[in-house]
Amino acid sequence: MTRPANVPGTAPRTMRELRIAREGKRRAAAKVDGNPLREGLRLERVPDPHVMVLFGATGDLSHRKVFPALAQLWRTNLLPQDWMLVAFGRRPYDDEAFRAEIGKSLDQWSRVKLEPEVARQFLERITYHQGDFADDAAFDRLAARLDEMDREHGTSGHRLFYLATQPSAFPLVVGQLGRTGLDHEVHGGGWRRIVIEKPFGRDLDSAKRLNREVGKVFRESQVYRIDHYLGKETVRNLMVFRFGNGIFEPLWNRRYVDHVQITMAESIGVEERGSFYEETGATRDVVQNHLLQLLSLVAMEPPATFEADALRDEKVKVLRAIPEPTRAEVARSAVRGQYGPGWVGGEAAKGYREEHEVDPESETETFLATRLQVDDWRWSGVPFYLRAGKRLPKRATEIAIQFKDVPHRLFERAATDPEPNLLAIRIQPDEGILLRFGSKVPGLGLDIRTVTMDFTYGSAFNTDSPDAYETLILDAMLGDASLFTRADEVEAAWTIATPVVDSWLDGPAPDFPNYAAGSWGPEASDALIEQDGRHWRRI
Repeated sequence: MTRPANVPGTAPRTMRELRIAREGKRRAAAKVDGNPLREGLRLERVPDPHVMVLFGATGDLSHRKVFPALAQLWRTNLLPQDWMLVAFGRRPYDDEAFRAEIGKSLDQWSRVKLEPEVARQFLERITYHQGDFADDAAFDRLAARLDEMDREHGTSGHRLFYLATQPSAFPLVVGQLGRTGLDHEVHGGGWRRIVIEKPFGRDLDSAKRLNREVGKVFRESQVYRIDHYLGKETVRNLMVFRFGNGIFEPLWNRRYVDHVQITMAESIGVEERGSFYEETGATRDVVQNHLLQLLSLVAMEPPATFEADALRDEKVKVLRAIPEPTRAEVARSAVRGQYGPGWVGGEAAKGYREEHEVDPESETETFLATRLQVDDWRWSGVPFYLRAGKRLPKRATEIAIQFKDVPHRLFERAATDPEPNLLAIRIQPDEGILLRFGSKVPGLGLDIRTVTMDFTYGSAFNTDSPDAYETLILDAMLGDASLFTRADEVEAAWTIATPVVDSWLDGPAPDFPNYAAGSWGPEASDALIEQDGRHWRRI
């Protein structure tokens, strides 16, 4: 598609000029901001012109997360000018009616409110395509429509398919894309990529089947399995923190680390997702993906290069080093719970079995605590404690690296004994890093107190971090798979989680509910870590 040449005094039109203009604005903003930590931020990359096809475009995930993330990318000039989105859904909409619905969602869910003109330009690039996933004719029309858009907008056959559908629809949509040849990457014909939301399978067998179904159509290099936790700013910084600083990596092993705690606490219940949660539970919903991903990032070896496969190779090695739990080990090292009525944030909260679309005698777990071992040279003998739950006292996700105590109590006559050193990486909220150490209290005598050095992203950089979906969607458009899970990684995680789920399904009925809403989980969770002479960190 030919664009008019630049005229002096007019806005830049070529991609190179757009990038130069964006960099000029960025530098000017940094100078006005006056914050030296923002100087030198990398020049943002802009993806190739392409068409994005969003399946499940009328669903809750698309309205809450995907469209607002795309709008922010458009607002910050990170999408190409020749970008279009085809929203695929079953409901009867025309373009104008659907754009009006998306406009309402942007008003409600956008991280930063869009200026009216920016919102108008963004919505103009969305077109609606009605069809059923099982309807061959709908996908035939989609293929013809995409070819037409390539000619009109100069998108050169570049296409990103995003599956924001129910997991049961994944194989059906992938099969239709294969039948119509929309997966084909021919020489000079543009790239084709597919983003698949979690959950990727319900257990190891279903994950393997889904991998096979996807592999029949797309090559692994074309597949982007999304876990939004990997797009969070603090998670991405974990690799920089470990491998970009010389003072921490020498301590990051069994000689100096006593244990690791990874906590994902939510104060909310299941809200309106009772039927979904009944099919998943805490183990499938967050442990198999989010928490094991965080564990693998903490425990991984330094990759040879900062490239996607090198990073993912090291993460897979960690997961494979965790022994598959036996039934006896599950009984000893895993605790499940379900919340009952209680109080959260000063407000009464009903129990899980009283939630909408939940079985009154449900045995679904809303809490899980477990102890895992990584049997490799670096971490042998160091326990990793994981816990996740709903209706806990507060919302917080944290990785706590507990270092070993000093070998000799030199200050045992001090008034107080300092606690062992701890490094806490806060994923959400109040993203940052905390270091705990002992220090002498000023004054006569020897009084030692525990103090902290606390770094927070918001105050240090004076900038609003992008949403995880913004980061991950942009990376998929750029072809950077570093923050996406690979097929063998998914299967390795299910190898750990499936025996836990199966053991509970085959065992006796649990005594649920066993913790009150607003508490930190069942008493057995405290006993799990206390039997090792440790305790959960108070968040």
